[in-house]
Amino acid sequence: MQINQSILYGLDSQHLVDCLGYRLQQQTANAFIAMQSAAKADGIDLQICSAYRDFDRQLLIWNNKVSGNRPVLDQNSVPVDIRFLTANELIDYILLWSAIPGMSRHHWGTDIDVFDANKINKQELQLVSTEYQADGPCFKLSQWLAQHAQQFGFYLPFQQGLSGVSPEPWHLSYYPVATHYIKQFNPAELAAVLTASDVSLKQHILAQLDELVAEYVYRVAPAPQEA
Repeated sequence: MQINQSILYGLDSQHLVDCLGYRLQQQTANAFIAMQSAAKADGIDLQICSAYRDFDRQLLIWNNKVSGNRPVLDQNSVPVDIRFLTANELIDYILLWSAIPGMSRHHWGTDIDVFDANKINKQELQLVSTEYQADGPCFKLSQWLAQHAQQFGFYLPFQQGLSGVSPEPWHLSYYPVATHYIKQFNPAELAAVLTASDVSLKQHILAQLDELVAEYVYRVAPAPQEA
C-alpha cells in the first residue's frame, strides 16, 4: 500500500471520510461503525472523542504545553511544574501523553480515542487511565474492547512496557492500514516538515529526532497480525 507521504505527517486529509462528525480513513470508518453496532448490542454506547488531527492542530497542542498554556502531566496524570525543567526534560514529559507534530498516529485517520457514552459524557471525560480501570465509567468498555476489538481490526498500540507513549486504554488503531503507514514513515521527511514549521523547542527536537521517532513512533505494541 503506497500512500502520499504527506498523509503520514498530518499535511493531507484528502483520503478521509466523515464518520459521525469525525474524519477517518475509509476502511477505519467502516470498521468502527461495525464495531459500534456490536458494542451497542452488549449495552455499550461506543463513541469517538478524538480522531484525525492535522499537523497544525497537533502543533497548537504542543506549543501550548511548551509555553505552559496547557498542563503537562507526569506518568500518573499529575501536573508538572515546567519552570524547573530543561528543554529536553520538558520534551520527555510532554511526550508521555502528547506527540510532537508530525509524529502523531492521529494524523493518519486510522486511530481514534473512544469512550462509553452510556457511562460518561464527552464534556466530563478526562482521558485518564482511572476512567478505564475497575470502578471507572469506561471499565466495561475496556473489558469489551479487550475481548472484541481485534475482530474488527482494532488494537491498543500504547501498552505498558511496549510503547514509548504512556498506556492509553482509550486509544484504538485500525492495524490493517496503520501497519502499512508506519512502515512508510520517514524521519528525514519529518525533519524537513519540522524545519519549515514554528514548532517550539525545534532545535532540541531536531537534534535527537531519530531517537525520538524510534521511541515514540516505531515503538508501539505489536499489532495482532505481527504478534
